Amino acid sequence: MKDVESFIRAAPKSVQPKLRAVRAAIKKAAPDAVETISYGMPFYSFPRESGFQARLCYFGLLKQAVVFYTRPVFLEDYRDEIGPYVSTKSSLHFPSDRPIPLALIQKLVRNGVRKHRAGGAG
Repeated sequence: MKDVESFIRAAPKSVQPKLRAVRAAIKKAAPDAVETISYGMPFYSFPRESGFQARLCYFGLLKQAVVFYTRPVFLEDYRDEIGPYVSTKSSLHFPSDRPIPLALIQKLVRNGVRKHRAGGAG
C-alpha cells in the first residue's frame, strides 16, 4: 500500500465506509498528525518526531474486526470504556458487523495527544 486511501480501497466494500469513518475520527481528533502507511496499515504520528515517541495510533482490518492500535499509556485512563473491545494491551477490536465507537476512538486519540504534549507518554 502506498497511502491510506489505497489501503481502504483494497478492503472489502462492506467495510470501507467503517475504515473511512475511523480515518476521519482520527484526523478530527488529531488534525496535525502525520498520516502514512507503516507495517501495511494506516499510521498516525506526531509531526517532527521520530521513533517510538512519535507513535500516536494505527488502524487495520482483521477478518471480522476493525482494529485500532495505540500505546498502552494512551488507553489506561479509559479501562472501563474500552473493556469490551480490548484484545491486547495496545489494541482494540471492533466487530466489523457492528457500529464502530467513533466517539471512543476520538477520545482515545485526543488523550494520546494530550499525554504526549504533557510529556506523560513514556
